[in-house]
Amino acid sequence: MPNRLIEETSPYLLQHAHNPVDWYPWCDEAFERAAQEDKPVLLSIGYSACHWCHVMERESFENEEIAHMMNQSFVNIKVDREERPDLDAIYMEAVQAMTGRGGWPLTVFLTPEKKPFFGGTYFPPDDRQGMPGFPHVLQTVLQAYGTRKGEIESAGDEVISFLNRALGAQRSVEPLTKGILDTACAQLRSEFDNQNGGLGTAPKFPQPMTFEFLLRYYYRTGDNRALSMVEQTLERMAKGGIYDQIGGGFHRYSVDAEWLVPHFEKMLYDNALLSRLYLHAYQATGKQMYMHTVEGILDYALREMRGGEGGFFSSQDADSEGIEGKYYTWNLQEVTKLLGKDNGALAGRYFGITEDGNFEGANILSRVAGIEELASELGTAPSEVNERISEISSCLLEARVKRVAPHKDTKILTDWNSLMLSSLAEAASVLDRPDYLDAAISAAIFLTSKLYDGALLKHTYKDGQAKVNAFLLDHALLAEGLLSLYEATFEYKWLKTADDLASAMIARFWDESHGCFYDAGQQQEALIVRPRNIYDNALPSGSAAAAYILIHLARLTDNSEYERLAASAIRSVQEFIRQYPSGFSHWLCALDFYLSKTKEIAVVGRQDDPALKSLMHAIYRRYLPDKILAGAVSEQSATVEDIPLLKDKGIIDGKPAVYVCEGNVCQTPATDLEALTALLEQK
Repeated sequence: MPNRLIEETSPYLLQHAHNPVDWYPWCDEAFERAAQEDKPVLLSIGYSACHWCHVMERESFENEEIAHMMNQSFVNIKVDREERPDLDAIYMEAVQAMTGRGGWPLTVFLTPEKKPFFGGTYFPPDDRQGMPGFPHVLQTVLQAYGTRKGEIESAGDEVISFLNRALGAQRSVEPLTKGILDTACAQLRSEFDNQNGGLGTAPKFPQPMTFEFLLRYYYRTGDNRALSMVEQTLERMAKGGIYDQIGGGFHRYSVDAEWLVPHFEKMLYDNALLSRLYLHAYQATGKQMYMHTVEGILDYALREMRGGEGGFFSSQDADSEGIEGKYYTWNLQEVTKLLGKDNGALAGRYFGITEDGNFEGANILSRVAGIEELASELGTAPSEVNERISEISSCLLEARVKRVAPHKDTKILTDWNSLMLSSLAEAASVLDRPDYLDAAISAAIFLTSKLYDGALLKHTYKDGQAKVNAFLLDHALLAEGLLSLYEATFEYKWLKTADDLASAMIARFWDESHGCFYDAGQQQEALIVRPRNIYDNALPSGSAAAAYILIHLARLTDNSEYERLAASAIRSVQEFIRQYPSGFSHWLCALDFYLSKTKEIAVVGRQDDPALKSLMHAIYRRYLPDKILAGAVSEQSATVEDIPLLKDKGIIDGKPAVYVCEGNVCQTPATDLEALTALLEQK
């Protein structure tokens, strides 16, 4: 018999719907039962692509004896952290406070009043390697709950007091200065792995927002050391096993310092953020490798992660057939049989495929030899080697798709999709890819029709059902995605919707008394504390994303209130930014934007004019991280009344014109490429 989770839409919850555990989703009914029967609540939080979540399910939640213990003595709640990031943030902070560590699966024991009093992460089914077995944990918690109720209540109250302090804002009147950026860059330099790129040692995460900041810092200062850190990291990652060399897209992280052995799950947000970073690196350097990596990521997303309605799925598992990485690894005999002797040998040299393998007897593909090097060895032209490698990759991919594929989490999340919307819209413009623009428009239509009714935004969608009132990050990232689409199309409706979302975001999540944003709105479910995650982790913090989009909109619409709120939000965390820049990378990008003089670019012309396209290409191809772009090129474009930047600007002598302004001072408008290039290159 399935349990209550069978009624849910989350693929992660549905994976547990046939456990013998009497699972509840997060709901009032579960806590009411816990109160009536005076039982502790066992809260288990995870997500579909989490390897150890699946391990704990197999070992404990599918174990009849352990399930009986859970059902008899606890009220059991299962939560998908991607559906409820507010719950995950609160109870992860609580477990870290109680134990000094966190992660998923997250296992938390609560009172019927939702107060956490004990927790941990993965527990094995029996005592192992210094870890207590899950049955032992259950017995210990149950005994304590029955005999030391007062201590448990006090412990829960202490945790809540700690959370209120930790999640509170720190008001500051200190000025925001570029010295904060200089200090952050110096500290990041001290953490940089000069041999392999990236920050720190194993396990190593891509941290795209950190390198976005360093790229911005290079643009601001001309500091070539900052650019070198970005380039070394991007090149090593793109050549490593963390990047799917034949299918495109990045895996979650590398378990080693060399980017070779990944944890094999693929997340939509990682690939959205990384594609945008590689795109910006391509703009800044012109290096083709970065462009090809962008296309590899986005082509993968369109091929494997896009749903029929235009939205993008959340993730792919690390495991297939119960074995981590099986879908992605190869042995030499298999490759030789598929490709033949000559191409098999070339694949072995290029991808590092050996008889012994580099991962549990198999081979993770990475690029160990360059095209020029192989051409020299073979005595042929690099173009011929490149063509053969393309044929080899296509053949291997064709063979791989016949394998049992990893499970795919097909729920669609507003914030993650908004990141992909931004990447597609920007890449469409920079790389002149109409297919990317079509995909961006489809995603925007989907998000603004299925998850947004013009008043209320939802967080998650699956099987025709939008659920969970949207959080701060949903509003901020969707506004940014729509603004990116506006810059790619100049269709005013996208800018108007972005501005509407920003206004709703302020109304729902801004707290004037504390001078900060909160992640959950007042209209959402009241929890033990109001969540406010200030750290930029795998995703930007909602508050940092809100500050960033408000700065952009403020300068495009002349709304000074937006900029005031953004500055206040940044001030509330500036001491944290100084102390721990790698945990506040998107905040640093927002601060850099706030401190910068923007290039205000207004474009006027006729949409079908080839000369206009040439001018736009010159704008899009340059790395201008602080540009503000507006245009009047079609009937769907904004009018002067809509965007002040367009006031008194028109076509000149029948030619399209680009007006470049800075600090409220406009230069002579450009009607040809040479003049426009000179204006854009002025610093």
